[in-house]
Amino acid sequence: MPTNYRIINNIAGWLCFLIAAFVYCSTIEPTASFWDCGEFIATSYKLEVGHQPGAPLFLMMTKVFSLLAGNDTTKVAVMVNIFSALASALTIMFLFWTITAIVKKFMSPSSEPDSNQRNLIIIAGLIGAIAYTFTDSFWFSAVEGEVYATSALFTAVVFWLILKWDVVADEKHSTRYIILIAFLMGLSIGVHLLNLLTIPAMTLVFYFRKFKTTKLGTFISLIAGVVLLAFVQFGIIPGVVKLGAFFDLFFVNTLNLSVGSGVLFYAVLTIGLIIWGLRFTKSRNMPVLNTAILSVAFIIIGYTSFAQIVVRSGANTPMDEGDPSDVFALQSYLGREQYGDFPLMYGQYYTAKYERNDPGGDIWVLDHKSQKYRSVGKKDHPVYDPDDCTIFPRMYSSEAHHIRGYKEWAGIKGDHKPTFVDNLTFFYNYQIRFMYLRYFMWNFAGRQNDIQG
Repeated sequence: MPTNYRIINNIAGWLCFLIAAFVYCSTIEPTASFWDCGEFIATSYKLEVGHQPGAPLFLMMTKVFSLLAGNDTTKVAVMVNIFSALASALTIMFLFWTITAIVKKFMSPSSEPDSNQRNLIIIAGLIGAIAYTFTDSFWFSAVEGEVYATSALFTAVVFWLILKWDVVADEKHSTRYIILIAFLMGLSIGVHLLNLLTIPAMTLVFYFRKFKTTKLGTFISLIAGVVLLAFVQFGIIPGVVKLGAFFDLFFVNTLNLSVGSGVLFYAVLTIGLIIWGLRFTKSRNMPVLNTAILSVAFIIIGYTSFAQIVVRSGANTPMDEGDPSDVFALQSYLGREQYGDFPLMYGQYYTAKYERNDPGGDIWVLDHKSQKYRSVGKKDHPVYDPDDCTIFPRMYSSEAHHIRGYKEWAGIKGDHKPTFVDNLTFFYNYQIRFMYLRYFMWNFAGRQNDIQG
């Protein structure tokens, strides 16, 4: 593409960054604010182990910024907050370039835009990016030491990269953008899982670029994107650690080898299988499968930031939530097991009659004295009367203050079992209207005050 448009587009993007950076750095929290910010600031400064499921990459990056405080510990929180401000400003910059890339694709997909088109493209990007700069939700997270600003940056970058790939998709080595996206997604797991939600959208971009578009094809590609999302979130993320735990259990308890030997063997085996797969697919001229293996490999490479959690837990830091110093404890940590379970697609109402516990798998812990894993029980799965269960349960908690809330929002009188209509009424009134649309409209209609409810 000729230089003129590219230079103006780049300058305008950096201008958006400077505007956003000035706004956010001028309005940052002077110290720790509510929510998890105090914990994140403390754990980043001393590289401690925070709450499940952890954010090791975020802690390592903010640790670097905390060092800018020097010997003045009163400035540590400010430096961590500045990191969020700059990450948010970079998000605005990549949002600008995303908007201009999409608008250009519609207005001048295969040629240099003329002056009128160029002006319209740049103005569209400026309006979208600067408007988003001042939205309530984004500005709120941009000025405090939380993971959401950094997560938004990863999200903005990976979607911008798929649009960069779209421009050069027919050129040699264009798959390097796909590999980079996979690596950034793996890294983003060490911050927050929000980034994974871009997978279905990027799958559609890939489909529209590489195939003749049909309604059926669009639907299939969207389903493929959801399946790919599920594969990463429910397959790779828990599966990598779960397999490591299986190997370590076998090596330690059966082969009488040292703790961690199974994980080491598993790591070497995984690397060997990836190398073999890459060689095999290259020799058989299978570029799609080769790229898929590379992508999975780079997701895993990025995901290894969680080794920091194990290393720091092993150092017995003052804050060591869950003590994930061995592979089974890490598995529990990543699975958020301390928070318990809740039904998503099928489960009980809050009035459900408890029947029994179905035992699940063993709960393994490391006996530090014997250096063996031992079972301390089974993972229980409570079973309730099927007559008291429903699909898509929204009112499942038996805690008294939750029940009061269910009844208030669903308009339930008395102590009778809720109906499915009551279930959907609560879902609409509380989860959609109050907890989603209200927050969503704060960004556009304004916020009346800071009083919750």
